[in-house]
Amino acid sequence: MKRKIGTVLYHTLIILFAVLMLYPLLWMISASFKDTLEIFQGTDFFPKSFRLDNYMQGWQGLSGVTFTRFYINSFIIVIAAMVGNLTSCLMAANAFAKIRFPLKGLWFALMMGTLMLPMHVKLIPQYIMYNKLGWINTYLPLIIPKFLATEGFFVFLMTQYMRGLPKEIDEAAICDGCGQWQRFIRITVPLSVPAIVTTMIFTFIWTWNDFFSQMLYITGIDKFTVALALRQFVDATGNSSWGALFAMSTLSLLPLFFMFVFFQNYLVDGITAGSIKG
Repeated sequence: MKRKIGTVLYHTLIILFAVLMLYPLLWMISASFKDTLEIFQGTDFFPKSFRLDNYMQGWQGLSGVTFTRFYINSFIIVIAAMVGNLTSCLMAANAFAKIRFPLKGLWFALMMGTLMLPMHVKLIPQYIMYNKLGWINTYLPLIIPKFLATEGFFVFLMTQYMRGLPKEIDEAAICDGCGQWQRFIRITVPLSVPAIVTTMIFTFIWTWNDFFSQMLYITGIDKFTVALALRQFVDATGNSSWGALFAMSTLSLLPLFFMFVFFQNYLVDGITAGSIKG
């Protein structure tokens, strides 16, 4: 009996904590169906009348550029970043986990050291370099570095995962005459799916939500992403379109939600395996 009571109390506390954590999100979704007066002066959580025109007004966007364009821009950057991170980090991790080369430990330590380097230290040098290359107001500063294995966290995650793969498989492949590239494509990559999906999910989330870098390098409104458009939306419309702002903010969360729901099992496997195997 005591065990059942404890179980009920435990789950009740978990549910209450979940509701507390989700309340701001639920409030935003509810506010997306209200007018401005009801948002700031009303006391009811649920809207008195659902205003779908908030979504229609918000989708019209800014200065003649609709949110369709902003979503396309965001997906261009996100997809390119995912391809770049997966390609470069996979090859770098394979080198650290499977290949012997001089000063391997030193290079791995230097790579790990980049995780402790504050972003603000390299901010100005990077901006000067990209400005001289003529990359300002383009997506290149947000995409090209992803193809150079600059994300040390993902290299470390994949390296740890690959080190945990059975060595007997590689030895059998070598006996069958497989070269380094064949072993990488046919064995390492298929077996590293959890780590690959984990990298893909985190890259998607971090790139989609990246406001600072996009604000720094993108200046033309026709190149704005969803994150930039939402911030500019407040400046442009003032206090009269808060419902439209909340509506677009709600829609901006949908890609993240579906990404996590579809791949959550791989996400857990990738993080767990990468943390305990070495």
